[in-house]
Amino acid sequence: MTGKKAYLRHDKEKSVKNGHPWLFLSAIDRIEGDPENGEIISVFSSKGEFLSRGAYSHNSNIRIRNYTRIDEPIDESFYRRQLENAISFRNNLICLNDTNAFRLFHGESDGIPGLIVDRYDNTLVMQPLTAGVEREKKLISELLMELTGYRNLFERSDVDVRALEGLEQHKGWIFQQDKQSSIEIREGSIKYLVDVENGQKTGFYLDQRANRARLLDFVKGKKVLNCFCFTGGFTLSALKADCSEVWSVDISGEAITQAKANADLNGFFVPEKNWIVADVFTYLRGLRDRGESFDVIVLDPPKFAPTINQVPQAARGYKDINLLAFKLLKPGGTLFTFSCSGGVDIPLFQKIVSDAALDGHVNASIIGSMCQDSDHPIALTFPESRYLKGLICVKRN
Repeated sequence: MTGKKAYLRHDKEKSVKNGHPWLFLSAIDRIEGDPENGEIISVFSSKGEFLSRGAYSHNSNIRIRNYTRIDEPIDESFYRRQLENAISFRNNLICLNDTNAFRLFHGESDGIPGLIVDRYDNTLVMQPLTAGVEREKKLISELLMELTGYRNLFERSDVDVRALEGLEQHKGWIFQQDKQSSIEIREGSIKYLVDVENGQKTGFYLDQRANRARLLDFVKGKKVLNCFCFTGGFTLSALKADCSEVWSVDISGEAITQAKANADLNGFFVPEKNWIVADVFTYLRGLRDRGESFDVIVLDPPKFAPTINQVPQAARGYKDINLLAFKLLKPGGTLFTFSCSGGVDIPLFQKIVSDAALDGHVNASIIGSMCQDSDHPIALTFPESRYLKGLICVKRN
């Protein structure tokens, strides 16, 4: 057992006892020993009571990420148990007749902070986001292959958050039996091609599965605008539900090319003019100035606020696009609007959307709320794990 210890300030112990996995630098009174980056360290109260055990980070303001509040070793058997529990949870949760792509492991919510694993058919994509996971990456990779029996494992460590942990960006195959990076997945009757090597996140927005299905009830016979469309998730849902037409906008030409391929894969015809490579903010202003209007608008932007310091700037961005969307909606039209910024909580996001409607002189009602799908579970003791916020709004005037 590690002899390296952290002792907390007496007024910073409650969150650990309540099960929150993060310990910030300001909570720590002193460290005994000299833990390496990612090394497991024991956490004690100011009176010497054992509280937890977790991975230490030299660089992050989140100095310790707790793995367990039981006095137990963090060894191969621990990682095996956590992975087995997560796999069993998904086996009971996901109907494989409906989809062959889902999140297999969701970080803190599954008991290993900083570990993300997504499944795309027989390929796993892993993101080691923290120093603790990076330190045990080889062991975790081998356990994933053993426990799932899948053939391929790709690492997507090309994310900015790793810099906060003092880690370099990296991506590449860890195990590869099938020589392909473009993988066909399915959601119900809809098929997608996913580029695990170069796509956003781990290749696809798996967290929006239920929300894509929800859109089906709103778009039949409607004119739809899908903003930040990426590879066409909401676009294909609109087409499946027999919308009258759908316009899809993204700043990435590569994403639009992949979205077109996904439409073709499913036999959907979309006029070339309805695929738009453009900055969404600029494009929405142009639509407003031309007097265009839509029955349904989807706003699914990338993360505007990766850190809490960026929330004010992100709030302005969210307000801008929602204000423009309300102006472009026809009376009675529906807005699907999202934020995946962890620093923007649910009350703040609702206020931003409300202020956008107010500034646009729009009377709007919320008729539904959304979050990430159930394979991205939200830990009751870790509210930050509910990172995806969504509102369904109707323009009443």
